[in-house]
Amino acid sequence: MPTRQPIRAGRREEKYTVPTGVAMRDVREQLFDAAERILLQDGPSALTSRAVTTEAGCAKGVLHRHFTDFDDFLAELVLDRIARIDHQAVALCASAGTGTVVGNLSGALTEVFGTVAVSIVSLVTFRDELRARLRRTRPTGVPLLAEATQMIAAYLGAEQEHGRVVAAADVTVLAPTLIGAGHLLFADRKSTPPESAAVSRVVSAVVAAALTP
Repeated sequence: MPTRQPIRAGRREEKYTVPTGVAMRDVREQLFDAAERILLQDGPSALTSRAVTTEAGCAKGVLHRHFTDFDDFLAELVLDRIARIDHQAVALCASAGTGTVVGNLSGALTEVFGTVAVSIVSLVTFRDELRARLRRTRPTGVPLLAEATQMIAAYLGAEQEHGRVVAAADVTVLAPTLIGAGHLLFADRKSTPPESAAVSRVVSAVVAAALTP
């Protein structure tokens, strides 16, 4: 006589759930990436906790299980993106003495501003509480822009050691000038990003007098 198989209860699928056992880091990145997409598509005014969890495909309470509140989430998002610039800075300094100075700087500016940096700067300006929280550990400068400026200054200093940037060049002036110019180039998030040739022209104009003939 055949063995009867137990009848299994049907499982109701729930939309926007995070599987059990998903690493904390994975959930954070999922939420951060969703926030970036919203920033790029609709700007800081559209960024809410519900919008983030919906975009990420997570349950509504997931964000608040991992972060104290929404401004805590946004502060961690900014700090995570700052950490990416810190990693980029290491690679950029390592490139000193290779390629061309203009090419290296153009690539660095495109990597910074071709992503979500411009939108995050707008977000920090838009939200007073977020700005206040970031000021506790970063009392001066605009988050992301300050770190990007330090990265460019460190690279130019490394190129001075290689002799490709003249020793008399003031890297503390050149760096913020390049960051400001790059920010303006990429500021219009609704239009087509500037072509690489346009970025190179701006970089060349800024650093021309500082390059060793």
